[in-house]
Amino acid sequence: MGEDVRLRAVVALAQGMAAARTPRECWRAAALGACGALGGTFGALSVWQRDLGRLKVLVNAGLRAPDEEEFPESEAYPVHQFSEITEFLHERWAGGGEPDAWVETADGGPETPGRGYCHQRVAALRRRGRGCCVVAPIVLHGRAWGELYVARPAGAPVFDRDDADFATVLASVVAAGLAQTERLEEVRKLAFTDPLTGLANRRAVDARLDEAVERFLADGSVVSLVVCDLNGLKHVNDTHGHAVGDRLLERFGSVLSCAGARLPGALAARLGGDEFCLVSVGPEADEVVAVADELCVRAGELEFGEGVACGVASTGDPIGPVRSARRLFRLADAAQYRAKAARSPKPVVAGRDGAVVRLADAPPTAARDRRRFRDAHPEE
Repeated sequence: MGEDVRLRAVVALAQGMAAARTPRECWRAAALGACGALGGTFGALSVWQRDLGRLKVLVNAGLRAPDEEEFPESEAYPVHQFSEITEFLHERWAGGGEPDAWVETADGGPETPGRGYCHQRVAALRRRGRGCCVVAPIVLHGRAWGELYVARPAGAPVFDRDDADFATVLASVVAAGLAQTERLEEVRKLAFTDPLTGLANRRAVDARLDEAVERFLADGSVVSLVVCDLNGLKHVNDTHGHAVGDRLLERFGSVLSCAGARLPGALAARLGGDEFCLVSVGPEADEVVAVADELCVRAGELEFGEGVACGVASTGDPIGPVRSARRLFRLADAAQYRAKAARSPKPVVAGRDGAVVRLADAPPTAARDRRRFRDAHPEE
């Protein structure tokens, strides 16, 4: 393979990883890019799980065998079964050596000087109809992170020393791409996470609720929104200090998270200040109301707390047409407002309290419409 061809392959690999929007897309781009660059038909990316002493496969890409999933949940191998990994991790790398790729063949003959026979890899090559593979360690942030694996089918030309050297270069490009993805994920997490409670924030709720309502309009999936206002926070801050108030917010956040766990896929979030919410897609309205009821009980048991005002709006109840996330938010907010005004120890549910829908649909007033809704969502 000429230098220009390999240079283009390196650029294509880097660009493919840079264009990925999620970690999985990044892993797939890495495996496929390396596979194409080395003229292979199958590529995989694995991470070394230090705490478990195993190599976990993140992605299998290209021509997969029947027993290979693209993103396997449980495909992992004890590191001690792979002599070349043990050598790299515990001898050469620990002693200050540099990452260096190697080649394995299905006949068991080592193609790279200094490497020994690895029964596990040879058996896997034979079982899956592959003739050879090249394995390149991935080093990230100065630590052994995992490995890049590319294979060719039986009968294809065997990888040589030049291929192994090129695989080492590709592994360094993959490491740079993984580092970039980690940074983007951290930024994304910060952008959608409330720093005090660790719950989702308002931006995350907006995105999830938009998607949920689109799904409701497409297939009728039940979408429910629980909005909570933690009572007495100002009194706690004024009497005991903001540190105690923050602990109350954190503890209620934990209560909300536990409640949300009873609703598969629910998003627990802090909207800001003393306001929290749950977004649920799928479970029936009665299930959501039962969780909200339990939430009210547990909130009343918190030290320094004075309970919570809780409102529920669900497309599973008779609440009229819901064509936007904004309308569902307005209904849940109106229900929560009713609960606050009545000092209700239980959730108020839109469609089950006759006044809530009328309150939500009435012209907004400064006294009622406390939360500013996004102008980007038309009411109908």
